[in-house]
Amino acid sequence: MYNRGIRGATTVTRNEEQEILQATAGLLKEIVNRNEIVPEDIASVWITVTPDLDATFPARAIRGLSGWDMVPLMCSTEIPVKGGLPKCIRLLIHVNTTKGQREMKHVYLNEAKSLRPDLSASNS
Repeated sequence: MYNRGIRGATTVTRNEEQEILQATAGLLKEIVNRNEIVPEDIASVWITVTPDLDATFPARAIRGLSGWDMVPLMCSTEIPVKGGLPKCIRLLIHVNTTKGQREMKHVYLNEAKSLRPDLSASNS
């Protein structure tokens, strides 16, 4: 058994609570589905947002999902790098699995596909 990281990112169009929560939950569900994992497999989830997203804690979206109440979650703000992708939500899921690193399916949605086109193309 290994602890592997699965990355994901998405964007929203507005700094609004419901949009942030829906985008976060949608990204998480897509990562979970593509990687065939369940909350019991998850060691922790780190969620970051760009500084222009401060309407809510995105962890609230995950905490509200059935079975996710015991998964440790951490939210933080990304470093505000000039020219960085705005209104971006990123997830790093630490999963216990027997799969190898290359078997992990990273998910990039919406404008975040531009962050890792090499991974986005193979996981569309």
